[in-house]
Amino acid sequence: MIIEKIETFILKDKLSKSFFFSQWEYSERCICVVKITASNGQYGWGEGYGPATVLEAGIKMLEATVVGENPLLNEVIWNKMYRKSLDFARRGVLVASMSAIDIAIWDLKGKVLGLPISTLLGGAHRTKIMPYATGMYFTDFENPARDFEKEAKSYIAQGFKAMKMKVGLGIKADVENVKKMREYIGPDIKLMVDSNHAYTLREATELARKIEKYDIGWFEEPISPEFYGQYNELRQKTTIPISGGECEYLRFGFQQLIQNKSVDIIQPDICASGGLTEAKRISALASANGVDLIPHTWGTSIGIHVALHFISNLESIPGRMYQPEFLIEYDQTENGLREKLTYPSIVMKDGYLEVPNRPGLGIDIDEDVLQKYSIHKSETVLK
Repeated sequence: MIIEKIETFILKDKLSKSFFFSQWEYSERCICVVKITASNGQYGWGEGYGPATVLEAGIKMLEATVVGENPLLNEVIWNKMYRKSLDFARRGVLVASMSAIDIAIWDLKGKVLGLPISTLLGGAHRTKIMPYATGMYFTDFENPARDFEKEAKSYIAQGFKAMKMKVGLGIKADVENVKKMREYIGPDIKLMVDSNHAYTLREATELARKIEKYDIGWFEEPISPEFYGQYNELRQKTTIPISGGECEYLRFGFQQLIQNKSVDIIQPDICASGGLTEAKRISALASANGVDLIPHTWGTSIGIHVALHFISNLESIPGRMYQPEFLIEYDQTENGLREKLTYPSIVMKDGYLEVPNRPGLGIDIDEDVLQKYSIHKSETVLK
């Protein structure tokens, strides 16, 4: 059995209303997904995080390295892709292209062996995971936080026990918004903040100190990801845990974060940082250094299922009789690709998501939805 065909799909969903955060405005969701088919007819799906058309070009560059390989030898394939791109792609979108391919191979491998990815990773330590709602983006330039109360209360009504809000409007506005958010949700809902690296060290320190009293679960990407030392300095100046890493790639990038003691929580995006093969290695680094790991997720329901399997396999260190909750990011912004592309649908029950126990990722693609959102399709077949 060999990999016979690679197909890429650029999927675009035009939003009914745009939203923004500290850096950019979103008016659409555009994502590259990949389908890898073996010579026995079985197939797997993956997705990459980053600019979809550039991701697709990266997949095209790597396809000759992948087609003709045995999909059960995923680490061998990963290493060949890594060596092929090492001289010019140690970080960035080509690593995300590798990630999409790697995830699809894991899905295919699971289907071939009749086993869920959590089992292939070594087993599930937990069968359900607590999602936190990622939302509270800005929707009005005149009054950016206008809909925060309504949105937060809708998450509580759905059963969420944790949520993350955007900051990055300026210290005064952020402090006021965080204060109001804590009033809206009360003391028992876990609250995190994310500035998408909007601040300098001085500004991030001032903001952190002013919102400490609102019981913040973590402060995500407070400053630009280049400044490892400044992240470390910020950690010494606040009691709020500091998180980051969605802009890091491969175990080597996360080694820098960990060696510099930059963050309390690393947040690799599995669809960008090297796929499941590399995420397993990154988790070993985190475990060996006593650093928590909560993946970043943003894209289709493929990426959410990738994270579910991965998080289920994370060890709890230190061990104890009553285990801590493991969290998964669950984006709540408008996204037809998340809601409609795959089946069975994601269902939150009693504030948790169940880890799928079906082969591979445990999902399949609705071909009608795939075609509805596809702007074009390409494929490579073994000749």
